[in-house]
Amino acid sequence: MRTAVALGSNLGDRLGNLRAARKAIVALSNVKPPILSSAIYETEPIDCEPGAEKFLNAVVEFDYEGELTPLLEHLIRIEEALGRKRDHPKNVSRPIDIDLLYCGSRNIRHERLELPHPRMHLRKFVLQPLADIRSNLVLPGQKKTVREFLKYLKQSGEVVRFAEAW
Repeated sequence: MRTAVALGSNLGDRLGNLRAARKAIVALSNVKPPILSSAIYETEPIDCEPGAEKFLNAVVEFDYEGELTPLLEHLIRIEEALGRKRDHPKNVSRPIDIDLLYCGSRNIRHERLELPHPRMHLRKFVLQPLADIRSNLVLPGQKKTVREFLKYLKQSGEVVRFAEAW
């Protein structure tokens, strides 16, 4: 099933953190090609502590075979291995953030996981990289494409292309 994750980093070696996260995700046994990776974008922090550095954001899409609970647990372990603490307040600076965006057409609502991600269509820092690789995707439960949502959000904050290749 086509599955996507959003990656973000605003502490430490931001680009290195994104690269390490993508490498670890792609190495998971149930992750299969084709692997699609967006460009990397630099964005202002939203609702973070005063003085927070800018984020680097990207999206990676891949085929995933298996249950989602083990995938979620692997993603959490990748975050922890890259320095993310689990006991932090919401919306603080972090070396890595990995959010599961969607897995095929699955709709899941439970305490640890909501798919598709409930706010991704409102987040330009997710939609812009996702549009690089899947602009015509209609997310489960939505009627608009990623491109249409992005067009609607064009006026809501700056998203600057940081790097093409990573």
